[in-house]
Amino acid sequence: MKLLLNFACLYLISIPALANEWYDEYDYSTSQRYDTYLGFRLHQNKHISFGYETINGNNTTLKDDGIGIGLTFGNRLTNHVKVEFETLYTNGKERKYDTDFNFNIWANMLNVYIYQQFGGAVEPYAGIGIGIAGLWSNVNGAGLNMSDATADMSWAAMLGINFALNERIDLNVGVKYQNYGDIESKNENGTYATTEIDATEIYIGASYKFSIK
Repeated sequence: MKLLLNFACLYLISIPALANEWYDEYDYSTSQRYDTYLGFRLHQNKHISFGYETINGNNTTLKDDGIGIGLTFGNRLTNHVKVEFETLYTNGKERKYDTDFNFNIWANMLNVYIYQQFGGAVEPYAGIGIGIAGLWSNVNGAGLNMSDATADMSWAAMLGINFALNERIDLNVGVKYQNYGDIESKNENGTYATTEIDATEIYIGASYKFSIK
């Protein structure tokens, strides 16, 4: 949470200065519009959290840093709204209590962004996303041999800045909170544990803009 607040303060303070500097050198406001884009995104999970709770009420929280990758395809509907499909993969692994916890996540999200352009080149935005995440878990050790695969609803909230490097290429950076959903891991003797997976992520990405006529 402290990381998120620090980023938000820096974000709000820096936008006017960034916009003025970018506008002086790169003014794309009168250029041809390319409203559709295809891009990729690298994100770092800062303490991706796995809230692990067993049937007998014991629980623990596993935290792990990791790297994920995603692809995006979107369209600017208006001067202030864009929609985007995002597919992303990430994972997490942790050893605790002589037990190995391994999770793999593949999420498919529909994101909606509200943004404001400055000079057509600097674009702060906020967004929300909802979708479906495929979850795979494997827990082994200390008498446990649990595994499962499921799909669950996923949701996200984002805050970032988009920079137009030229008419075709954009660079974007931001921070995102994402809840990937719950998965229930089952043991051979019928016992089970429920894991809720969420993460605060810092990401950087690039996109190529084009027109569909």
